[in-house]
Amino acid sequence: MTPLSPGDQLDHYQIESLVATGGMASVFRATDTRSGQAVAIKVPHPQAEMDPVFYDRFQREIQVGVKLNHPNLCKVYDQGRSRVYMAMEWADGCSLRDILSREGKLPIERAVRIALEVCDVLDHIHSNGVVHRDLKPENIVLDRNDRVKILDFGIAAHTGSRRLTFGKLTQTMGSPDYISPEQVRGKRGDLRSDLYALGVILYEMLTGQVPFSGPNLFAVMNDRVVNHPKPPRERNPDISPELQEVLYRVLERDPRQRYATAQEFAKDLAHLEQVGVADRTELREWKNRRTIGKRAWVSYTILALIPVVIFCLLLFVARRG
Repeated sequence: MTPLSPGDQLDHYQIESLVATGGMASVFRATDTRSGQAVAIKVPHPQAEMDPVFYDRFQREIQVGVKLNHPNLCKVYDQGRSRVYMAMEWADGCSLRDILSREGKLPIERAVRIALEVCDVLDHIHSNGVVHRDLKPENIVLDRNDRVKILDFGIAAHTGSRRLTFGKLTQTMGSPDYISPEQVRGKRGDLRSDLYALGVILYEMLTGQVPFSGPNLFAVMNDRVVNHPKPPRERNPDISPELQEVLYRVLERDPRQRYATAQEFAKDLAHLEQVGVADRTELREWKNRRTIGKRAWVSYTILALIPVVIFCLLLFVARRG
């Protein structure tokens, strides 16, 4: 398949420029020649088109994007006819990741407002039976008026649908800094996993740091399974006890203790004066850092390798067919 270049025509889209490229796909800015509207065109790399697992993932991203309709979601307009691609709403702005890299922690009022907008999006997608599963600052764009746009439903899942796995752990489960403890343990993420990811993002916006860390991917993921995060007020004294309590509730290790819905999370965020502050053991025990045992490391390593093995088998079968 011939690579796309500025000036090329793709059905009724005029390619203007390459804006991003990764291991599996590239994103171009283009113009819809029928309306003159700017759009984003996401095109898989040729080798990715031959990967049946990625192709399934790409088609699912199109289906989810077409189904959902919310002003804070990047809308999918169209899919390719002359070749595989999707045409999406062009989101002018800057990713939350770039903003955090540039500014560090954000003013509390701004961080809470952004989180409330994301809660509204999550409420919409969850009510439509969809779980995002890869919410992170890279997938949140803010426009010049600081309004939120959520991108990338590449590993989103319909509630109750079969579980698809991919070659990379982060593509299967989400990004290591933002996945929930239950996902680390190999369980299927649900809407409460999305809320956990948003809790990590809010913690990061308020403190300039993620709540869990480590020297490698597995250490980062397992830190949240065995340890408590550093209290947010230890990192930013301007955080109120009530806001800290909300963070603890959304970052509960047991999903049953977490907020059950985005609406519940948003209600407390919007009405902090009504939040009761618990006497939490986490506030006293967070300095007692533990590491996981050798048996647990082996178990988690096996869980991580399962998607890789499945991916290799699928690729082998596809190339033999």
